[in-house]
Amino acid sequence: MRFDTIVKGGHVVTPRGTSVTDIGISGEKIAAIGPDLESSPETKIIDASGHHVIPGVLDVHVHLELPFMGAVSADDYRTGTRAGARGGVTTLIDFAIPYAGDSLNDAADKWMARAEGKAMIDYTFHICITRYNEHKDQIKGMVDRGFTTFKEFMIYESEGWQSDDRALFGTLEKMKEYDTMLLVHAESSRVLDELIERHHTPELMKKYGARLHRMTRPNFIEAEAIQRAVTWSEVTGGQLYIVHMSTAQGTDIVEAAQARGVPVLAETCAQYLVLNDDVFDREDGHLFACCPQLKKPEDSERLWQGLRSGEVSVISTDTCTFTREQKAMWNGDWTKIPMGMPGLETLLPIAYTHGVLKNRLTLEEMCMKLSTNPAKIMGLYPRKGAIEVGADADMAIIHPKTTMTVDHETMETNADWSPFAGWDLAGFSRTTLSRGEVIVDDYKVVGKEGRGQWLPRTSAGLQ
Repeated sequence: MRFDTIVKGGHVVTPRGTSVTDIGISGEKIAAIGPDLESSPETKIIDASGHHVIPGVLDVHVHLELPFMGAVSADDYRTGTRAGARGGVTTLIDFAIPYAGDSLNDAADKWMARAEGKAMIDYTFHICITRYNEHKDQIKGMVDRGFTTFKEFMIYESEGWQSDDRALFGTLEKMKEYDTMLLVHAESSRVLDELIERHHTPELMKKYGARLHRMTRPNFIEAEAIQRAVTWSEVTGGQLYIVHMSTAQGTDIVEAAQARGVPVLAETCAQYLVLNDDVFDREDGHLFACCPQLKKPEDSERLWQGLRSGEVSVISTDTCTFTREQKAMWNGDWTKIPMGMPGLETLLPIAYTHGVLKNRLTLEEMCMKLSTNPAKIMGLYPRKGAIEVGADADMAIIHPKTTMTVDHETMETNADWSPFAGWDLAGFSRTTLSRGEVIVDDYKVVGKEGRGQWLPRTSAGLQ
C-alpha cells in the first residue's frame, strides 16, 4: 500500500489501546495502523517519536460570531477555527439560533454563511428551537437536511430564546420520533429572575459588583432545572443532553437518572473543572462572567469524578469570546456583562495538564471525553473521534511534558485576555492534521482558511 503521509513512531491512542506505532494516510483517510509502515519516495514523513498521537478533538459546544447581550462575540470562523486548530481541535459544533421571524432553515443558512470561506477545521451546527409553536413542525425538515441535534434554553427570555416546559416536553417527543437529540441549557428562570431582581439595587451593586453574579445563581438554580428536564426525558423517552453542567448536585441527578435508564447524557466545560467562583473577588472579576457561572472547588471535584466514572460524557468549552472592551459594557451592573469566555485554544491543554498529568484521567479516558464520546454522541463516529482505519485522518501530536505559558498575545483567539493567563500548560498541539492535511506545524498555524467542511449527520445520541 502506498501512503501520502506516514505519522511515524508516536505513542498512538486508538480504541483498541495505546502503543508505539505508525499511521499511514492516503488522501483524507487513515489507511493503515501498524509498526514500520513502508514509505515510497513521495511519502511525507511526520516524526512523532517521543510524542502522544491522539484523535483530533471535537469541541461540540462553541459560539462564534454570536450576537448576544448587546454585543457580538469576538471570535469568528477565521480566528475561532485557527484557535481550535492550534489547540488540537479538528471539528467544532456551533449553534444556529433563529432570530425574530427566522425559520430553522433561515438560522442554518445564516450560520453556514458565517463559516463559509473562513473555517479551517470541519464543523456542523445544533439547531436552536426558540419559538416552539412555529418551529416544531420544521424539525423533520432539518433532520432531512442533515442536522440531528437541537437545543432549547430554559432561560434568556429577554433574548427571545426561552423554551417553557411545554416546549421541552414536545421537543423531546420529536427527538424520540426522529432518533435525534435535544441539548438543554438548564437553569430555573423564574427563581433566577427573582434573585436577580432582589439584588439589582444601586447599593448592592456598588458594594458587591461582579460578586453578585455568583450570589444570584446558587447551585439549586441549575440542579432543579436539570431535574425537570430529566423528568421530561424520562416520560417521553426522548434523548436529552445537558450542556455545560457545572454543579455537584446536577451530576448526582444525572447519575441517578442514568441508573434508572433515562436517556440523558451530560457534558461539562474546561472552566468548571479548573476555576472557581473566587475569581469574582478579583478587580477584573467581571471578565469571568459566564452562564452558568463558575462554582465551588467541591463542584469541580465532583465533575472530575463524574468524568472518571462515566456520568459526565464530554468535556467542551462553551467558547463565547468577548474582549475587555466588550466586557466593560457592564458599567457596574452585573446583569449587563456579556457572558462568555474564550476556550477553544486551551481545551486540550487544560484537560491534559489538569486531567492526565494530575492523574484525574488516563490519556485514554481523556481521548474518550474529548474525541470519541463527542463523535459518537453527535452522530459523527466513525468518521470522526478515533484513530482507526477508514476514519478521517484527524489527529493532534502533543509532547508529554513540554509546557507553554498562556498569553493572549501569542494565541490565535481574538480575545485580549485569557481566563488562564500566566498558566503553564502542556498539551498544546505541536502538529495538527485535519483530513490528512497539516494545519498546525511546530505549534504554528499553517492551514488555509476556508478548507473546513460542513458535516451532515443522520443520527445523534448513543445509538
